[in-house]
Amino acid sequence: MPKVTVRYWAAAKAASGVAEEPYDADTLADALAAVRARHPGELTRVLQRCSFLIDGDPVGTRAHETVRLAEGGTVEVLPPFAGG
Repeated sequence: MPKVTVRYWAAAKAASGVAEEPYDADTLADALAAVRARHPGELTRVLQRCSFLIDGDPVGTRAHETVRLAEGGTVEVLPPFAGG
């Protein structure tokens, strides 16, 4: 199972209490399930509004279970930002 880094920005960072943390996950869906298990509560609500980048590429509307993660990859968790 690939080891990835999940990086939190803005409201996601505030809700998680950390800027980033490691996870073992095959897909974005697996990584987000692990994030929700580690951080129940506010972060789970914030994630519903977030967009995601995988190694710098937008996930867009792809189903999270189809987005494969690579060893050493990065998942960026991006809440909506004010002002564009």
